[in-house]
Amino acid sequence: MSDWIGVALFIVVGIVFGAGGMLTSFLIHPRSKNKFKLETYECGLPTEGATWVRFKTQYFTYALMFVIFDVEVIYLYPWAVSFVDLGLAGLIKMFLFIFILVLGLWYAWKEGALEWK
Repeated sequence: MSDWIGVALFIVVGIVFGAGGMLTSFLIHPRSKNKFKLETYECGLPTEGATWVRFKTQYFTYALMFVIFDVEVIYLYPWAVSFVDLGLAGLIKMFLFIFILVLGLWYAWKEGALEWK
């Protein structure tokens, strides 16, 4: 039971810090609402045209692909550090992991997810 005291303390401190930050933000936020506070701020100049702009979904697709392959690097680093200890089995597993990721990239490329339209 004493092993879980540290975990419980960590969770409680996390909740207190999160709730404390939200409470502090609520207590000190500016309360005056007027026309100028609700306008979109653009370099100190009045906005011209529509302030709500639609973004292409390709931005989301590229961001998602970046996150996927960025996470791949996170898994490659510990493998590279302990490469000698893992031996041939670790090498085969990592090649399988990279093959699955390359297969996913090939599929996305084949489906046209990486083409800018």
